[in-house]
Amino acid sequence: MRVAIALELTPAEQTTLEKWSKGRSTPQRLVLRAKIVLLAAQGVLNRDIALSLKVTRKTVGQWRARFAQQRLPGIAQDAPRGGRPATKRDEAAERIVHATLHTKPEVGTHWSVRSLAHHLKVSPAMVHRVWRSQQLQPHRTKYFKLSNDPQFVEKLIDVVGLYLSPPEHALVLSCDEKSQIQALERRQKSLPLYPGRLKTLTHDYTRHGTTTLFAALEMAEGKLITQCMPRHRHQEWLKFLKKIDAETPADLDLHLIVDNYATHKHAKVQRWLKRHPRFHMHFTPTSSSWLNAVERWFRELTQKCLKQNSFRNVDSLIETIQKFIVHHNDHPKSITWTATVDKILDKVERARAVLNKTPSA
Repeated sequence: MRVAIALELTPAEQTTLEKWSKGRSTPQRLVLRAKIVLLAAQGVLNRDIALSLKVTRKTVGQWRARFAQQRLPGIAQDAPRGGRPATKRDEAAERIVHATLHTKPEVGTHWSVRSLAHHLKVSPAMVHRVWRSQQLQPHRTKYFKLSNDPQFVEKLIDVVGLYLSPPEHALVLSCDEKSQIQALERRQKSLPLYPGRLKTLTHDYTRHGTTTLFAALEMAEGKLITQCMPRHRHQEWLKFLKKIDAETPADLDLHLIVDNYATHKHAKVQRWLKRHPRFHMHFTPTSSSWLNAVERWFRELTQKCLKQNSFRNVDSLIETIQKFIVHHNDHPKSITWTATVDKILDKVERARAVLNKTPSA
């Protein structure tokens, strides 16, 4: 009578096998092998393991023996298969990769699993396997924007210099407007978050108007000066500049970092700035909103306060925004900028080099 190989596990092997047997992201074949070895180490017979895990006794015996010979690496890796190399499959994989990278369907911008499988006369499962192994995702894109501002370097040095070495007896304020914030009221009630179920929001809504949030983020302490106004013109920008003037110490210079929106350069704004010499304007390069630190706070406002909310009118929208701002100013955090000019320029140059080498899609 054949007797199954007895297995004894070290504490490290026991811990690893238990982790594999319960891991949600662990491949199912490895989960099964780990369970077989764990039961075998407990002295369970092969036939009982096979019944418990709904596999054959041959499978149980195979992985028990493999573990006894090679330990953990023996079950973590598949043994090489016999027979001739799968040349046809390799050729099909090459055609799939080439078609994905260098061709497009007659109608559309990219291949899907089924459309490419039909085009190449292969199975959708094979296309999926090849895409996954090559980390190809034609249906997904990443967005980017490189600035073409002829004064990019000068403006970059100016703005980053303010972040890294702010002037004495002065405040550095990152300023911008979050325009057209919509007061959207969901037309049906939302279902709350529940274990095993996401919170729900109906896709349709009623628009009740908009507001524009003007914000100035003080870099040293992280506090905000804000104002909601119905429109986004130079008149509103001037009102906000006056608010900044009134709410900051009069003996300090003010260095404002702003984008290139025409409102900020209007003739009336320029005349007002000449009459208030403590204001110093610093413009970010075009298409470089990431250089304006207040944009990060705008993203936080959107994600934590606006995105999953519902507003019956503009007043309730403004009230919600103001509560969020008050809470922020009650618990401010100073803004620490770490990216140097050299690091930013190196990254931009690498991106330009890649774009120049790559043909247009």
